[in-house]
Amino acid sequence: MITPKFSCTQDNSSVTISLYVPSVRASEVEIDVDGTQFSVHINPYFLRLNFSGSVVEDDSSHARYDPSTGYLTVKLSKESEGEDFGDLDLLAKLLAPRSSTIAEGAESSLGEEISNDGVYHPTIEVIGGSEDPTDELTAAAENLTLDDERRALLEAEKAGWHYPQSVPSDQPELSTSVNKPYGFLDAYSGYFKHVGHTSNEVNELGEDAERLTMAERRKRREAHENQKWDEEYYLADFVNDEEIQEIIRWKSPYASIGAVDFTEEENAAMLRLPRKEYLVSSTQSRSLDLTLIGVLFAFAYDLRTTQGDPTTESAWTIASLCPAFSALDVSYDLESTLVTSYRRALAFPLYRNWNLCERCRKDVGDILKGGVRGVTRALLQTKKLLDRHETYYVYSKIWINDFIVWAQSHKRDTDLGQLATEITNFTPLKTSIGWSLDELEEAAQGLEPDSDDED
Repeated sequence: MITPKFSCTQDNSSVTISLYVPSVRASEVEIDVDGTQFSVHINPYFLRLNFSGSVVEDDSSHARYDPSTGYLTVKLSKESEGEDFGDLDLLAKLLAPRSSTIAEGAESSLGEEISNDGVYHPTIEVIGGSEDPTDELTAAAENLTLDDERRALLEAEKAGWHYPQSVPSDQPELSTSVNKPYGFLDAYSGYFKHVGHTSNEVNELGEDAERLTMAERRKRREAHENQKWDEEYYLADFVNDEEIQEIIRWKSPYASIGAVDFTEEENAAMLRLPRKEYLVSSTQSRSLDLTLIGVLFAFAYDLRTTQGDPTTESAWTIASLCPAFSALDVSYDLESTLVTSYRRALAFPLYRNWNLCERCRKDVGDILKGGVRGVTRALLQTKKLLDRHETYYVYSKIWINDFIVWAQSHKRDTDLGQLATEITNFTPLKTSIGWSLDELEEAAQGLEPDSDDED
C-alpha cells in the first residue's frame, strides 16, 4: 500500500485532513474514526493517523474528492470543542502507531518508564512496525506481544516484584554471537560485512565493525584520533585564524529559528521514513540524547564552515566528526560526548580551532532550543547530505531515520530545551582533550613577532 502525501489543519471545532490521491474512485473511499485514530483506505492508498485528541464523525463532518486536483479533503469534528491538537505538522509523529497504555497505578520494573501521560515505555523496540497497514497478522502479533508484556508486569506487581536475584558480576557479559549490533538502540547489524570493498573512508573499524565490542570500538577510535592529531596544523590555524574568525562570526540560521514551517521536500522525506514504535528505558534515552548531541555537533560544524552552502565534502565532514558514524561509538555522559566531538574537530577537518569548536557547541544549543521542529529540520538536512553520497547513506539508515522518528514521537520541546541549557552551560577544558593545547598556544604566542619590533 502507498502512503499518500497529506497535511492537517485545525480550527476551534474541527480537524481537516487533505490527502493527495490522484486517479481514484471516490465511491471506493473507506474512512474509519476511532477516538484519536483516523484511517482512510482507497486503493492503492492507505493512511492511518493518531491525533493527540479524539475526533468524531457527526453532521458537521464531510469528505470531498476533487478529481481535477486529486485531493481528498476530510473534515472531522473534535470531540472536545476548543481542544488544541498539537504537532499536526510533525508527520512522523502522526503516523506512529498508537501507544500502548498500562493499567492506572501500575509501576514499571524498568525504572521511570511511565510518563505523565500514562503511557508505558518498556526497554525494547517493537520490531516489525508494519510497512503494510493492512497486514492483520503483523498487527495481531504486535498486540499479542504487548498484551503478554503488560500481563507479566501486572502479575509481577501482585507478587511484590519478588524475582530471583544474584550479585552482579564485574566480568563483562558473555555473548554467544560473534556479531555485535550497532546503530540506533543497537538495532542493526550486517551493514559493514563487505566494507572492505566500498569507498567508506570514514569507517575506522574496517571489516571488524561487525565484531568489535563497544569498548574495542572506543579504543580504536581514540587511537585513530591520536594518530591524526597534528600539532603543526593546529598551530597554523591558531596563528593564522583570519578566515576562521570570519567563520565564527557567521550567523547560523538556527540562532533565531523561530517557527518552523516544513517545506514540501521535508514533508515528503518524513513520509518516506519507516513506521516504528520505540520502547526506550531512561538509560537508553539519555544515551540517545548524547548521541544526538554528537550528530548535531558534526552538522553544526559543516553548516558553519560552509556558511550554509554544503559542498561535496559535507557528507564526509559530518560522518568523520560523528563518532557514532565513523566508529559506531556512543557516550553515556555529557563530558565524554563533547570531548570526543572536540577531539575529532581538532584532528580531521579543514579548520581545526578551539574557538570554532566552542562556537559549534553553542550552535548545537541553538538547534536544541528550536525544539522538536528545529531538531527535526537539522536531522532532515543531515539526512539529505548523507543520502546523496554513494557510501555514507548507510548512516541515515542506521541512525538518522530513527532519530527523526524518535525525536517527533518521544521528545518534547521542554526536554530539548533542558538539553540545550545543559550543553550551553558545560564548557570542556582544554586539558581534558588529551593533547597539549595550552602549551602549544603559549609557545605560539611567545613566537609571534612584536609589532613595535617590526617597525
